[in-house]
Amino acid sequence: MIHAPDLSARYSPVTLSNIGKCPEWQTLDAELREAIEVVARVLPFRTNRYVMEELIDWSRVPQDPIFQLTFPQRGMLEPTHFEEIRDLLADEVDPAVLKQAVSRIRRELNPHPAGQQTDNVPTLDGEVVPGVQHKYPQTLLFFPSQGQTCHAYCTFCFRWAQFVGEEDLRFRSNDVELLTRYLAEHEEISDLLFTGGDPMVMKSEIFRRYIDAIVSDPRLEHIQTIRIGTKSLAYWPQRYVTDPDADELLSAFEAIVESGRTLSVMGHYSHPVEFSTEVAREAVRRIRNTGANIRMQSPVIRRVNDDAAVWQELWRDGVRLGCIPYYMFVERDTGAKRYFEIPLVRCWDLFREAYAGVSGIARTVRGPSMSAWPGKVHIVGVREVGDEKAFILQYLQCRRPDLVRQPFFAKFDPKATWFDQLEPLTEADAPMFPSRWSGSRSFVPLTVDEE
Repeated sequence: MIHAPDLSARYSPVTLSNIGKCPEWQTLDAELREAIEVVARVLPFRTNRYVMEELIDWSRVPQDPIFQLTFPQRGMLEPTHFEEIRDLLADEVDPAVLKQAVSRIRRELNPHPAGQQTDNVPTLDGEVVPGVQHKYPQTLLFFPSQGQTCHAYCTFCFRWAQFVGEEDLRFRSNDVELLTRYLAEHEEISDLLFTGGDPMVMKSEIFRRYIDAIVSDPRLEHIQTIRIGTKSLAYWPQRYVTDPDADELLSAFEAIVESGRTLSVMGHYSHPVEFSTEVAREAVRRIRNTGANIRMQSPVIRRVNDDAAVWQELWRDGVRLGCIPYYMFVERDTGAKRYFEIPLVRCWDLFREAYAGVSGIARTVRGPSMSAWPGKVHIVGVREVGDEKAFILQYLQCRRPDLVRQPFFAKFDPKATWFDQLEPLTEADAPMFPSRWSGSRSFVPLTVDEE
């Protein structure tokens, strides 16, 4: 059913502390409630009434895709981890003991994959630049302090470590002057990506402060594109329609476009139901009216969108509204990956089937793509090479730019779910695998993927 936008709606989070007050909570069986309460101690849980009332079909829970996308499930933790936390809660142990166990488990979940804390953090005048990641020459990621939460958390999120309250796992900064200094000294950077968390949780006044500092600085004419990575279009589209400062936010968007730059809103759309409400479509319309474009991206996620027909509907709906299909990613090797992951060959089959069923306008999408340590690894296909089956791969982005778009082969593995599980097909393919790089890099410092 399509509902008119609620002009009185104000954002209010639903978390573990207040979920018990929601009528939907009482419809869940005891085992499911226990699973949510246990897993949410380790992985972040946050949703809101819009997601619960407009996007989740409670008659289909727990199979409903948006429920799977936003509510923790038992299988998201290893059985031994789940049982440990469940037993500690049942025994009502000292909070410090519980906290210690939770922290240890989190660190076993690869909280910062692809070298985010070790290989992507740049320096300026010999000092680390906080809240910034720089992996590829052209693109800088900035994590504004005021944007390090989301309107709702995705259970698959590869940035989950930003939200669990452990300071050493966070990236963030509110130092505008340091950001502009770094940008000014790196003229190879053409794209600045605001990321998080979700930068669209910040007040428009604060966002405008960042934007004004960038567009008014004559040293930064080389910054031609500003990107905003956000799930707000799906989880709280009211941000652009009925929030008190929605018009102010859109005015900031217009200021970017009027400066002669491209503004790309990187919309994290995982399922077509996220386009189903009137307010979601109105948000798209209002953003596009500022001159910005909206690009669509998501991983392929088991139990959520592992169906070619779902992807076809998602891309068609987006194109109809003027959005640009951009990426289908492979679920990253962090957090609840084991619950959501799909074999690489299945990801490729899904993409190929979905791609074949849409028009050329939607075929701007790329994938499946793994945002691995060396770069964005594109699964081009599967072929017989000689008498052996192999994956055909290429780098869409790479820490070594000389390797971009050079096809290479990996031994076929029907169970492989990530790049580091693959092996070179021949010695000629070995140089394309980072284990053979001997630590040599042609670009330092290096930026995390634009997911």
